[in-house]
Amino acid sequence: MRSKTSDAKLINLFLDMLAAEQGAGPNTLDAYRRDLIDFSEFLARNGFSFAGAQTQSLRDYLADLDTRGFKSSSVARRLSAMRHLFRFLLNERIRSDDPAAILSGPKRGRGLPKVLSIADVDRMLTRAKELAQASEASGSQRLRAMRLYCLLEVLYATGLRVSELVALPRSAARNDSRMIVVRGKGDKERLVPLNDASRQAMADYLAATQALETDRKKKASGSKWLFPSFGESGHLTRQHFARDLKELAAASGLAPRLVSPHVLRHAFASHLLHNGADLRIVQTLLGHTDISTTQIYTHVVEERLKSLVRDLHPLAEK
Repeated sequence: MRSKTSDAKLINLFLDMLAAEQGAGPNTLDAYRRDLIDFSEFLARNGFSFAGAQTQSLRDYLADLDTRGFKSSSVARRLSAMRHLFRFLLNERIRSDDPAAILSGPKRGRGLPKVLSIADVDRMLTRAKELAQASEASGSQRLRAMRLYCLLEVLYATGLRVSELVALPRSAARNDSRMIVVRGKGDKERLVPLNDASRQAMADYLAATQALETDRKKKASGSKWLFPSFGESGHLTRQHFARDLKELAAASGLAPRLVSPHVLRHAFASHLLHNGADLRIVQTLLGHTDISTTQIYTHVVEERLKSLVRDLHPLAEK
């Protein structure tokens, strides 16, 4: 029991370091916590703790994950959490060695992201706009439809992370705003441009929100969020938006399992690159710190280069 308590304290110290020194967000911290608690419980069942575990115990844990049916990507993520933890324990002199240093992870190819076609996105936008303009809908139903249309327009126009999108402030919907300031991972800020359609959708949604609040004499108009809710965060949750998006996909004739906020972020990036955008520009718009993260989309660039050579080279076969 003592080792488990010790592990819990070490997890908290490690997460405090990630938050303070690396600017890790709540979602990242929650994922690390879940992974390390599971690892700690495995060690405790075998009579070990973080402070005393050796390389073989780590290998046994990875084998246990495989036995439990974890995908190679999930095993690789758990291994990454272990490596970060033991590097931290070594740096803090809690341990004099790093048992994870010589471990190798499962081999895995990096899968290409799911991407909707431009026609698919257009179908969803068209359907969302129809629902937002439906005259037979009640005030609250119409407002919810306008919110979904606004979210979709802004997401496809900017490629924001869903956590960034749902937490946009009301000030982002100003009529004269052609750029919005987005606070992303690590609390870093970046400027993201808006197109006319997304600006109009935001302005219309905000006006409808304020009108409904006035009619119902609500005090929610004081909320700082563009997409307010009565939940703990004060704004729409990622999960709620994802559910609404899947309902919209079904109403648009698309398979809901293929549609998510993250898939639309991928669509934004892929469609830009397909139409000639520079990879560095897309990196900046997506808020990727490292270009290697953006390079998952290079297959789009490669296909475009092949088509350019095929269509424009003077000796290409016609």
